[in-house]
Amino acid sequence: MKRYFLISAIILTGTELYSQKAEPLDTIFANEHKNVALFFPQPISQGITGASHFVFTHNRERQQHFGLLQAKPGKESNLLVIDAGGSVYSYILKYKKDLSRLNYFIQDTDRIGTEKRDLPDLFKEVEPIPLDIDTHYRNFCAYLLNKKGRIGRLRKRNQGIILSIENIVFNQNELYFVIQIENGSSLDYDVNFLNLSVKTRQKGKKKSMQSIVKEPIFRYKTPVKIKEGQCARLVYVFPKFSLSNDREVLLELNEEKGERDVVLKVSHRHINNPN
Repeated sequence: MKRYFLISAIILTGTELYSQKAEPLDTIFANEHKNVALFFPQPISQGITGASHFVFTHNRERQQHFGLLQAKPGKESNLLVIDAGGSVYSYILKYKKDLSRLNYFIQDTDRIGTEKRDLPDLFKEVEPIPLDIDTHYRNFCAYLLNKKGRIGRLRKRNQGIILSIENIVFNQNELYFVIQIENGSSLDYDVNFLNLSVKTRQKGKKKSMQSIVKEPIFRYKTPVKIKEGQCARLVYVFPKFSLSNDREVLLELNEEKGERDVVLKVSHRHINNPN
């Protein structure tokens, strides 16, 4: 009799677990502390969130089957994913402080449709539209400006103007520099330019210093004017690079029609060890 009840309990438990797995997935929870991984049947072609406080990243250079999701507190949004085969997946995104699930294995049956119909052979197949890379940069830059985190005390002051690098983040073969410009003076500050260059550190009095300006591939919230008592936070995006021991980065802020210029030196250690 006891054996009968034990077998029945096992069957009921297995049936319950199967029914839980069979339930369609419609909502995915994420937060800013952990990466939530989404695994798809085919490599991901595009992935777009409906709000900047949800960030979905995946490898665009070499398409892979998984992507990573993070979130900041805010209203619910949605995620749209299109895989390499044209299958379309859509989910509701919600922020949750404590996560009970970190991995989602998506099934073919979860798709809501396909990107294109099967066409006769006499029609030429149209290549899928690539993801708007600017949208990806904007979403990730906005996420970094909302995220707490510092790489160290990197700041320089001149006549009340404070230039600082809050964070250097590596993501998908790119370096994101989170920068802050604070105007603690009694006059507005007009920005002429903000350049980042790589210089060979001078060794000895007779040796010259070579400088190469690096052009960002994307700028986010670059200020033109900073009023007195206010600050501006922005992000520069560069292709990933590293430095040898005899090189350093110079972040140069130049004032238009003024002399309150600020030059911030960043050692190779910070560049080679980003967050």
